[in-house]
Amino acid sequence: MSNIFIQKFYFINKFEANNIENLDKTTSVIYRNYGAKVNIKEILNIQKKCRKKNIKFYIANNLKLAIKYNCDGLYIPSFNTRTLIKGKIFKKNFEVLGSAHNAHQIKQKEIQGAQSIFISSVFKKNKNYLGIYRFKLLSKLTNKKIVALGGINKNNIKKLKCFGFDRFAGISYFKKKPPQ
Repeated sequence: MSNIFIQKFYFINKFEANNIENLDKTTSVIYRNYGAKVNIKEILNIQKKCRKKNIKFYIANNLKLAIKYNCDGLYIPSFNTRTLIKGKIFKKNFEVLGSAHNAHQIKQKEIQGAQSIFISSVFKKNKNYLGIYRFKLLSKLTNKKIVALGGINKNNIKKLKCFGFDRFAGISYFKKKPPQ
């Protein structure tokens, strides 16, 4: 089943080698360290493991670290509304990803230069819950690549493909070995 998706994104908060070991090449890793202290050793360990597996590696919410450690890109969470410097030269193929919960945040991520926008929450019933129909409506507000986020599991993943989506992100989906 997982091979029908062009791109998958796995959010991690700490380095666990065995979690990265089970990933395939269509899965990218996004390191979210929102704590006050940056753990450089952990970043380098994740990066080393991702490179060994030929997996893309993104750092969340810290452009300086993403550039300094030669990451594949930057992930900008929905709460970050700072504008990146347009036209700033990053390394070749440096990708900016952004997360949004509504139309205003989608436009904000476009202004920030996101090439892909994560829209949540598709299935997880939290304060940002959209459901599949509102998710599809929001996705039509942009021409950027759309990534489904929130509550995705092996039981509801087929719905994404039925609605024409081929990218998703998550945490718990990857904790167990994903379905083949």
